[in-house]
Amino acid sequence: MKRPATEPLLRWEGRGDSQVEDRLKGRAGDPRKYRVSGGRDHLAMGTRERPADTGAADGRRISGDVAEEVGTARRTHGVSQRAAAARAGVSPSGWGRLERNELEHPTVDLLCRAARAVGLAPSFTLHPTGEPIRDAAQLALLARFEALIAPPLRLRREVPLPIVGDLRAWDGRISDGRHNASIEGESRIHDAQALSRRVAIKTRDDPGAGVVILVVNQTAHNRRVLAEHREALRAQFPLDGAAITRALRQGRVPVASGIVVL
Repeated sequence: MKRPATEPLLRWEGRGDSQVEDRLKGRAGDPRKYRVSGGRDHLAMGTRERPADTGAADGRRISGDVAEEVGTARRTHGVSQRAAAARAGVSPSGWGRLERNELEHPTVDLLCRAARAVGLAPSFTLHPTGEPIRDAAQLALLARFEALIAPPLRLRREVPLPIVGDLRAWDGRISDGRHNASIEGESRIHDAQALSRRVAIKTRDDPGAGVVILVVNQTAHNRRVLAEHREALRAQFPLDGAAITRALRQGRVPVASGIVVL
């Protein structure tokens, strides 16, 4: 089967399984590596296609790819279906149905056991689709921020990083014609250190980022997190809300990065 030229959602890699390796002695290129590519969906979906439907299609595609790769590995290693089924802890008939992709909803546990039975190691990875997931709180937060800015400032939403194939984007950007400020909105801060690292890496990778304004939803939880970590974040975000708000209402980009709670 021809694989799409995208990063995989699911990979199987040969790890030198002892019983299978006995069947492979003397063959070139051992241990072997197999890949099952679930593909990447950029969620360019119609209004009637739900994420649940897309996810179900992903599951069917991945299951089919795993079935093909597991069957190929078993035959390559010269292992019978009965022996592979015993190694995976399933019935021979169940193994046959798995290889023929006749199982309606195979579990991750079953797929992993089948992979191990033929000398493959499973690895499940997830990738951004490129379409941001915004909850109502974050959308409202960005709207409140936009209400603060005065001409000539104008907010542009979803500004991608200038790297081909990079799916990251700033939540917004404002410019006064000479200086830029990139906007990162947080409706709920889960990990202040991870947030700091994420912004630092995006700033490093985007020469046009300018200063960064971290816009935080005004909740009791976020205030507790900021009270605990504000000084640790001071070097990266020196300005507080009052200075940022004053500059925005005057139609100016703040002189430095900072945090505003709205």
